[in-house]
Amino acid sequence: MPKLVFDEEKLYEVIDRIVKRTFDMDFDWDWPGGVAFYGVAEAYEATKNEEYLRLLKEWVDERLEDGLPKLSINGVSIGHTLLSLYQATGDERYLDTARQMADYVLHEAPRFGDGILQHTVNSEKDVFPEQAWVDTMMMAGLFLLRIGKLAGNEDYFEDGLRQFHGHEEFLQDMDTNLYYHAWDHQAKNHMSGIFWARGNGWAALTMAKALPLIDVQHPSYMIIDGSLRDLLSALVRLQHSSGLWHTVLTDPDSYLEVSGSAGIAAGLLAKGSLYHKYIQKTLSAVTEAVRDDGRVERVSAGTAVMRDVQGYKDVPYKRIQGWGQGLALTFLADVARSTSRVFQ
Repeated sequence: MPKLVFDEEKLYEVIDRIVKRTFDMDFDWDWPGGVAFYGVAEAYEATKNEEYLRLLKEWVDERLEDGLPKLSINGVSIGHTLLSLYQATGDERYLDTARQMADYVLHEAPRFGDGILQHTVNSEKDVFPEQAWVDTMMMAGLFLLRIGKLAGNEDYFEDGLRQFHGHEEFLQDMDTNLYYHAWDHQAKNHMSGIFWARGNGWAALTMAKALPLIDVQHPSYMIIDGSLRDLLSALVRLQHSSGLWHTVLTDPDSYLEVSGSAGIAAGLLAKGSLYHKYIQKTLSAVTEAVRDDGRVERVSAGTAVMRDVQGYKDVPYKRIQGWGQGLALTFLADVARSTSRVFQ
C-alpha cells in the first residue's frame, strides 16, 4: 500500500493558519465552538504547539467564570475541550465541569426507546421530539466515552456505548451501509431519507475515535468496528475524483463539501494504509480549500434535516464555519500523526 506523501513543515503551517483564524471567530457555549475547539485540541496533540493550548485555556477560563449555561446535546460538545484541557494541564476544574455536563446527559437529557438521546439544540424554539440525529454521535456519544474512560466512570462509558449502538441501529442503512441524517421514532421513518456527507463524516470520525477507548475484547468493539468498516467501504466508492464527497453522497449533482469530506477522511485514516490512495486525494483537496488567512472554504452552513435533496443542495457554503475549521484541523492533525501511529 502506498504511504501518504506530505511536507510536514507545510502541513504544520496550514494547521497554524486554521487555528489562528479560528480564534478570530466569535463562539459561545455551543456546537460550532465545540467542534472548532475539538479540532484545535487535536492540533495541539499533533504539533505540541503550546500557543494552541494557551488559546484554548484563555477562552474556556473566561467562560467558566460565568458558570455553565443551560445545556443541550449540541451544547455539551464543548466538553471535548474540557477533557483535552484536563489531560494537558491536570487542572481539576476542567474535569469537574465536564462531569456536570456528563451528568446532564445521563440524568436530564430527553431520551426515547432504550435510552437513546433525543437530539436537542440550544434554541428552545427548535424541538425535535424523539428524533435521533447522527450529529449526536459527535456531540454527546464520543464525549461520554471519553469522560467515562478518563474519569473511570462506568455509567458514562456504558451510556456512550448505548448511544453508538442505538444510532447505528436507527441510522445505518443495511443495503448501502451509509448513515441517514436522522430517525423519527414517532413516525418510525428516516424523514427525508438522505445520506448527508457531514453526517457520515460524524459517524466515521466518531467511531474511529471511539475504538481506541474500548477494550478489544469488549463485545461493543466488534459491533462498532464492523459498522465503521462497512461504512468506509461504501464511502470510498462515492469519492469524487477531486478527493471530496458530495454534500448528498448519492447525488453527483450536489456540491462538493469540505467539512464532511474531512470527517470521512479522518475515519479512513483509522484503518492505516488500506485507504491511503483515497486519503491522499482528500489531503490535497482539503489543504487547497484553506485560504491564506486560514479560513476553510466550501463548508456547508448548519443543516437541519431537510425535506428533500434540493433542500440540502440549497444550504449555502459561502461563510466560515466553526465545524469546518474543526473538522479540517482534526483530519490534518491525524495526517500529521500518521507516521508514528499504530492503527487498529
